[in-house]
Amino acid sequence: MSDPVSIVSSLAATAFVAVAGKNADPIVRPSDRADAQINGVLPLAKSLGRNPREVAEELVSKLNLEGTCSKVEIAGPGFINLTFDDGFLLRELQKALTSERLGVGAAEVSRRIVVDYSAPNVAKEMHVGHLRGTVIGDALVRMLQFVGHTVIRENHIGDWGTPFGMLIEHLLDVGETSAADELSLGDLNGFYKAARAKFDADDTFKERARLRVVSLQGGDSETLRLWRILVAESTRYFNTVYQRLGVLLTDDDLAGESKYNDLLPKVVERLRDKGILEESDGAEVVFPPGFLNRDNEPLPMIIRKGDGGYNYATTDLACVLDRIERLQVSLMLYVVGSPQAQHFQMLDAVCRMAGWMGDTDEAVHVAFGSVLGSDRKMLKSRDGDTVKLVELIDEAIDRAAAAVANKNPELSESERANVARMIGIGAIKYADLSTDRIKDYIFDWDRMLAFEGNTAPYLQYAHARICSIFRRAGVDRGALRGGDIAITHPAERALVIRLLQFDTAVGETIERYSPHRLCTYIYDLATDFTAFYENCPVLKAETDELRESRLRLADTTALVINRALGLLGIESPEVM
Repeated sequence: MSDPVSIVSSLAATAFVAVAGKNADPIVRPSDRADAQINGVLPLAKSLGRNPREVAEELVSKLNLEGTCSKVEIAGPGFINLTFDDGFLLRELQKALTSERLGVGAAEVSRRIVVDYSAPNVAKEMHVGHLRGTVIGDALVRMLQFVGHTVIRENHIGDWGTPFGMLIEHLLDVGETSAADELSLGDLNGFYKAARAKFDADDTFKERARLRVVSLQGGDSETLRLWRILVAESTRYFNTVYQRLGVLLTDDDLAGESKYNDLLPKVVERLRDKGILEESDGAEVVFPPGFLNRDNEPLPMIIRKGDGGYNYATTDLACVLDRIERLQVSLMLYVVGSPQAQHFQMLDAVCRMAGWMGDTDEAVHVAFGSVLGSDRKMLKSRDGDTVKLVELIDEAIDRAAAAVANKNPELSESERANVARMIGIGAIKYADLSTDRIKDYIFDWDRMLAFEGNTAPYLQYAHARICSIFRRAGVDRGALRGGDIAITHPAERALVIRLLQFDTAVGETIERYSPHRLCTYIYDLATDFTAFYENCPVLKAETDELRESRLRLADTTALVINRALGLLGIESPEVM
């Protein structure tokens, strides 16, 4: 814990217990009137039936803030304004700099967590609709690991079901080699559309596809071999996209629908044994309480259809069983679009009815909105199709390369290519992550690639600019670390306080599973650094001691920006 507000809040809580005789939240918040303000006096006074001002005076008499605050004042009806001691701020900053996580505290309780994200479909192109789930999930994985949780990544790809009958038959028609070549080039959509067109137009092909599904579900060895070709070529292409996008997912994280196929009968059996499986219109279903359809009738979760086939809800129930009982996790995060909210609510309800999840187990739907075009409709390509994710990545890098060439034409071709990759990918990710995930956002190339405002290029440039200060000074950043930092100007002080808020920014982001909170923090930090740099000469400081102090403060800022962007999966160039 390095955030001064959090430290003071902990100290104030002791005084509140002394006055109230019980735990009471002091409600300490940053303030424009001081560094922080204790706002919990009024509710405490109301609960005690006392005058708020008198309660504030008693609290101040019991507050032990020596060496932490240089000024404590009662304002208005009972607010307590706090001004942090400069020495306290600098001591906390030094502690943060010597910690592995730059002052970010470890999780109070380390948990085993599954993060379910990305989830493309075999033989279908990854498109812009997969962007949000992939980058939000990846950022959450990084942050949860950062604070000490054991995180299991699961990429629940669509690799099973009736469409594979037509896909396998189409593979046989074009030949295994030709199909593999086509899929390895990334033309997944073309392959799928060709299979679908045959299925819709040719009854003979449709019957072949139906029989192939039966063979697949029956475990026929040759059919499984052909199915594996489709899966392998598709996942190879997915990996190309993941590597270019810079996310952590690998083949080791694949947890497709097929993985849970053998568990599906067990799901049915255990729901039946629990006495919650019912028959409805020939299907086997569970009616979780509180869910109604449009006719105000109980809404079922279909477990097995009338023809004996399983529903996707059955697979999701099998996932929960596997994660709770085999992986021994206590938290499951589903990073999936908002339209699936009711499904995950019903899934949670059924699992609890079945007794599979206890009081300490959680399943959280980390919902997100859509990526929209300038017309505020789902983002489409010029020909009206959904935008392929790989094409989006290519265009981002191309546009970034043009911007870099214009901004710094002296870079070598290889340097420019590397920086363009970092900026282009960073711009795509940050535009998504900096938006409140539950909201839709408009995809705007000009805004996301701008070098000003709350964008990745602006933050990356702030990092590169700090690195350039050290190059101009001819000073090795590492050689300065460990020395003293002084506060001689309000802009220095504001920057130190902001640096110490890194802990809170990460904590709040994880608590709400909302990466935009960390984005806001990084932007505020870069803005505070700009104010510091404009008001406090660094290389032309009045004394050598002050120069070194300000260089250390600049280095600390670069370290935090780099680490914070890294938690979002964004790289920080040292030159731009």
